[in-house]
Amino acid sequence: MATISACTATSSLARTALVQKAAVVRHSSVLGLPSMPKMGKVRCSMEGKPQESDSKLGMGASLMAAAACVANISSPAMALVDERMSTEGTGLPFGLSNNLLETSILSLRIRDAFAAPALIRRFERSPLTVPSRLVTTTSTSLRSAPAVGGVRASRFAANFGASVAVCELPFATISSDSTGGVGGTCVLRGCVPKKLLVYASKYSHEFEESLGFGWNYEAEPKHDWNTLIANKNAELQRLTGIYKNTLKNAGVKLIEGRGKIVDPHTVDVDGKHYSAKNILISVGGRPFIPNIPGSEYAIDSDAALDLPSKPKKIAIVGGGYIAVEFAGIFNGLKTEVHVFIRQKKVLRGFDEEIRDFVGEQISLRGIEFHTEELPQAILKSSDGSLSLKTNKGTVDGFSHVMFATGRGPNTKNLGLETVGVKLSKNGAIEVDEFSRTSVPSIWAVGDVTDRINLTPVALMEGGALAKTLFANEPTKPDYRAVPSAVFSQPPIGQVGLTEEQAINEYGNVDVYTANFRPLKATLSGLPDRAFMKLIVCAETDKVLGLHMCGEDAPEIVQGFAVAVKAGLTKADFDSTVGIHPTAAEEFVTMRTPVRKVRSTTSEGKADSEIKAAAGV
Repeated sequence: MATISACTATSSLARTALVQKAAVVRHSSVLGLPSMPKMGKVRCSMEGKPQESDSKLGMGASLMAAAACVANISSPAMALVDERMSTEGTGLPFGLSNNLLETSILSLRIRDAFAAPALIRRFERSPLTVPSRLVTTTSTSLRSAPAVGGVRASRFAANFGASVAVCELPFATISSDSTGGVGGTCVLRGCVPKKLLVYASKYSHEFEESLGFGWNYEAEPKHDWNTLIANKNAELQRLTGIYKNTLKNAGVKLIEGRGKIVDPHTVDVDGKHYSAKNILISVGGRPFIPNIPGSEYAIDSDAALDLPSKPKKIAIVGGGYIAVEFAGIFNGLKTEVHVFIRQKKVLRGFDEEIRDFVGEQISLRGIEFHTEELPQAILKSSDGSLSLKTNKGTVDGFSHVMFATGRGPNTKNLGLETVGVKLSKNGAIEVDEFSRTSVPSIWAVGDVTDRINLTPVALMEGGALAKTLFANEPTKPDYRAVPSAVFSQPPIGQVGLTEEQAINEYGNVDVYTANFRPLKATLSGLPDRAFMKLIVCAETDKVLGLHMCGEDAPEIVQGFAVAVKAGLTKADFDSTVGIHPTAAEEFVTMRTPVRKVRSTTSEGKADSEIKAAAGV
């Protein structure tokens, strides 16, 4: 007979759960799925009284009794296993001080939106099987992926029958080592609050547009920054509450605290230990500010979303999507905006024609670009104003200097190196195609892995992982034709390959573009334009890439992304009836390519010759 002894547990829930929960689980090395422990009898001490239960069902009621003794996680617990019960392959220390929780998922968030260690705990209802355990560590700063990726994995795992608990830091609008909030970067200090500020900033342009439609204003509309920030923060409070309820309704337990991985199956949360079969890390990334003289005067995107007052004049350093989006926000709110980029154009990695077009449109709205300039120092004057020194000179009079110079994986102080998780040179966690790290029991999704750093991609990865571990459906994330958007003004939407990528991969491509003045601009009198582009494989007629910069571009591209993902051809586009009058109909009415790119080599990879469409 195998015997399990546990220390006193005072929780009434623990007593009730005596014959319902299992605490000791033996696991298989294949995809974290459980294997059956040996049959036996379990004895559990509760309030000094021995409790005993027989089981002939392997992982039945007898083993479930042990969990009842440690169900009260606020009390120290210890479990001892008789040597006659096989513990081979469990990888778990059965003599464990603090809290012994056999979990399906342990989710850990450290810093930022999901900045605290997260533990997920739950057991199969069936007495015949016990779910494998997964620990999820999650922490974030700006981009969405980690936070929602951890929530998605936790919720899906619970729906698949796993027991889940999430550990997160208390909510705050700006993250720190002691504050975060359920919802993560995207919800609390990324996509959502940014989009709310984008909405706020667009009104100034719409007021200007309305004049051509007969609207008149007796006084210049004024904006109140404090009202905007207060309403934005109230909405964040509402959203984090919704996320908490979503987890609760899924059966996921929330534990507030900060955690660190101490071994392949254990997470320390503010001094208490929680063990699980698998650990999922979804800690995301953090903004990066270069270490230059005066960098302490700079702000990052987290702070920019929660400033106590609106900037009067701001320098934004960086040329990526965060820099471009915040430039539009502050410009629309009537701040003087200067953007400093080290290259000649913004948005490196986007289609070249899109880069050219959005740069021109942004400049027309009054944003001043300083190209090929590298920041060297920030200087503070006696009046409190800031100056930015670059390799080309110094610009004075800024109320704020913001760095949007990239983000790095948030992997510091998680204990990863101690347990043997391999990291890349930039600190990202290396994973295989199933999101498994170099330690078999530890997994990672979202920006912390530095694959495609987008919130919906983190959602996809988290869902795929839950299927792999708990639905017996090994699932790889699908990175084909992932759409994305930049909420610049005007905004950008894209899916598929850029023209440069298509030429490199396919050699022979046809390019279709449309550059036009939208109907709304005909009466507003403003210089607004829209640009749309299709890249088509000349040999198969398949649409390889679709790009747009103009009003409603993200909404339009989301719909067309289905067509590109499905592999539809240009003929399919041409046969689709357009909706008139819309900008979107241009994608199904472009008939003649503006250029045909043909390779002069057999491989179709180099020496491309671009011919004008006319006469070819």
